[in-house]
Amino acid sequence: MSFPTDRKYVASHEWARLDGDVVLVGITDNAQDQLGDLVFVGDVNVGAALQAGDVAGVVESVKAASDIYAPVAGEVVEFNEALNDQPNLINEAAHDTWIFKLKPNNPADLDNLLDAAAYEATL
Repeated sequence: MSFPTDRKYVASHEWARLDGDVVLVGITDNAQDQLGDLVFVGDVNVGAALQAGDVAGVVESVKAASDIYAPVAGEVVEFNEALNDQPNLINEAAHDTWIFKLKPNNPADLDNLLDAAAYEATL
C-alpha cells in the first residue's frame, strides 16, 4: 500500500490536501481497507466550525462505523454529494475521493500533520 506524497495525514487515518484556499479531506486507503465495503458516508454539517480532532462526519461499512475527524481547525464548506449515492467511490479510490472541504483557520497548520512516510510508519 502506498500513500500519495502530495498531502498530509493524521494518525486517525484521514488525509488532507490543500486545494487553493480549502483543504480536501478523505480517509486513507488503509482505513477503507480495514472498514470494508462502505454503505454510508455522511453526517457532515456544512457551515460547522471545527477544531482539529473534532468529529466532522461518519463512514459506515458492513463491518463497522467510524468517525471522520477534522485534520485542522476550520469551517466545513462542502460535502461530496456524490457519496450519498456512491459511498463505494472511497473503496475504489480512497486517495482520489474527498469527503468534505474545509476552509482552514490557518493553512500553515497542515505543516504539523504527518507526511506519507510518517503516516505509513504508524501502521
